[in-house]
Amino acid sequence: MLPQSIFTEEVHYYSPTEAYFSVMSKVKAISLFSGGLDSILATELVRRQGIEVIAYNLKTPFGTAKKGGKSEAQQGAEQLKVPLVVQSFDKEYINMLLKPKHGYGKNINPCVDCKIFILKKAKKYAKEVGADFLFTGEVLGERPMSQHGPALRTIEKEAGLEGKLLRPLSAKLLAETEAEKKGLIDRNKLLSISGRGRKPQMELAKEFGIKTYPSPAGGCLLTCEEYAKKLSDLFENKKHIATTDVDLLRFGRHFRVGKNKFVIGRNYAENTYLQAHRAKGDYYFELQDIVGPTTLLQGPKTRAAIETAAKLTAVYSDAKTPEATVKYGKESLNKTIKVTLPEKSEVDKLRVGAEQTKVCTK
Repeated sequence: MLPQSIFTEEVHYYSPTEAYFSVMSKVKAISLFSGGLDSILATELVRRQGIEVIAYNLKTPFGTAKKGGKSEAQQGAEQLKVPLVVQSFDKEYINMLLKPKHGYGKNINPCVDCKIFILKKAKKYAKEVGADFLFTGEVLGERPMSQHGPALRTIEKEAGLEGKLLRPLSAKLLAETEAEKKGLIDRNKLLSISGRGRKPQMELAKEFGIKTYPSPAGGCLLTCEEYAKKLSDLFENKKHIATTDVDLLRFGRHFRVGKNKFVIGRNYAENTYLQAHRAKGDYYFELQDIVGPTTLLQGPKTRAAIETAAKLTAVYSDAKTPEATVKYGKESLNKTIKVTLPEKSEVDKLRVGAEQTKVCTK
């Protein structure tokens, strides 16, 4: 049995055959595994050389929603029948995200610092389980911020893996790693894929019999402009960020007026989530006898803030009259306020990131 990391929050073992993971296996490698096509192909490529592979996934608060209850990493590991280890270090990751050394990409994605962070954690795990080397599914030139030559060298150097990190899909275009020099893996059986096109990977997937993999457009919410606006607003207005604050950004419409934040549910599922996950000091609002959203009020509970929250609740409801009565409270809806419904154009100005319209998948 593989040893369980003391850092690991979740460990998934997907019943590899005894013949494959034989005790006679001499070489063990850690695959940085997202479950995307590149990481799947890199894992299969290394595994086909008779090397024992453990898929390593670092779960951040910014991954996209699971499909069918399983993450892309879980689905990919099941397809390949490799063991998957999942770790998370949310507090450390958020602290890194606040001030990334190498800056952000187009939105609030610290791709270079993110790779360094994940590799450092994977390196610790690899040492713990006695792995001989680590590898990734990175392809030279595929991503403009983090996968050009200088960035790849910076990432491995700052992760303490200079000359030690194998990138099997582009290995023949890169300097020889220690694993190759020591004969732990045959460089001649590695590849020379480069660029942003996906055709070589798709052809390789067909050759390997890999039928299911996610589209390249998905993945990280930090690359999404709409989400980045919400996260930037959170960073600017709250000193101590908790994972629960970040999780809330996935749900509802978000509005800001000074020190107050308002979150309005868009459907029954979101209303239920907001009710169940409101912070201890939050007020919540609902319409009286009219179908409408649940609204959270964060920040000072001034008369003006309460009135704004009530108006936002009413304007997104099924109210047909110019006025509506809204229930609100902290522990229960034990107070009421009557408000006049505002114009939608007035409300839109308060929305976080109102000037931008691109919508992201939660």
